[in-house]
Amino acid sequence: MDSKTYPVTRTDAEWREILTPEQYAVMRGHGTERPGSCALLNEKRAGTFICVGCGQPLFVAGRKFESGTGWPSFDTPVEGAVETTEDRSHGMVRTECHCARCRSHLGHVFPDGPPPTGLRYCINGVAMDFEPAGGVGALSRHPTHLLMYK
Repeated sequence: MDSKTYPVTRTDAEWREILTPEQYAVMRGHGTERPGSCALLNEKRAGTFICVGCGQPLFVAGRKFESGTGWPSFDTPVEGAVETTEDRSHGMVRTECHCARCRSHLGHVFPDGPPPTGLRYCINGVAMDFEPAGGVGALSRHPTHLLMYK
């Protein structure tokens, strides 16, 4: 486990209180949601995808693309919002990505995305919420949205 301190930390009980059981299994237990099971897969509006755990803006909608995998896919995150680590689970070597503010597991990064980055951030939809551009949305309703401005 990494020894870095993250800006948002919570006890296991606090995580269980703010996350649904599925979100907890994915974000804190490094699980994976079923492909095609998340409404955000089909989200096409302009806006920002944010971390459900802490409200951190993760990806702008303009960087989302249809990968055909069944998970929301992006070619690049918001600068400084996502960190990566090597994941050797399940007999594979992959690049895991997590929120840079609360260390919640988001998904994995693969080197098969479109230009210009060539990367595919394959993200569990339950780990994100969506803030539409120019509107009052998920971020303003998020229980920790004020932490973003400290």
